[in-house]
Amino acid sequence: MAINYPTKKKPVHKEANKANLGMDLETMINDSNEYYLNNNIAVIHKKPTPVQIVKVDYPMRSKAVITEAYYKTPSTTDYNGIYKGKYIDFEAKENHNKTAFPLANIHPHQMEHLKNIIKHGGIGFLIISWNKFNEYYLVPFEVANRYWEAAYKNDERKSIPYEALQNECYLIKEGYLPRLNYLKVVDEVYFKNKEA
Repeated sequence: MAINYPTKKKPVHKEANKANLGMDLETMINDSNEYYLNNNIAVIHKKPTPVQIVKVDYPMRSKAVITEAYYKTPSTTDYNGIYKGKYIDFEAKENHNKTAFPLANIHPHQMEHLKNIIKHGGIGFLIISWNKFNEYYLVPFEVANRYWEAAYKNDERKSIPYEALQNECYLIKEGYLPRLNYLKVVDEVYFKNKEA
């Protein structure tokens, strides 16, 4: 509903700020990781992206401004740490599509990295935020890899359909503390047989 002001100026409709679109999931995971650390549950951190600083300007002695920098090497995945004595490594991705998650959002070196984590006994997975439905899924590496190989080795569809996430992956419920309790799902998927 538009409101007409006495000045007869038309109301201004601001476009949604798209600068922070990819930050929602990251913020939720970071807040959850802080909760896990503060409550002695797990130690999981966001990996820093390796950057080579090329040029720095000093407009004032106390204010250095980086004006040119490049990624040194491709980053592996977003998060890693330890939980219940097991190494955990995962990538977090936002999805704005209604029907499928495009595999182009995952880089080949990230899949190779996760494959190596699994091979050496670690736990590797993806967390995908399905923004259209406000849902969050833990995608086991095995599921992501099956679609990845079908796409890039057999030239099949290059996405994971929404139905596959609903049927083959694990819904992570949003809460208060922690905001995104993904370790509860990790327990169900990776530790259920050990605790039985």
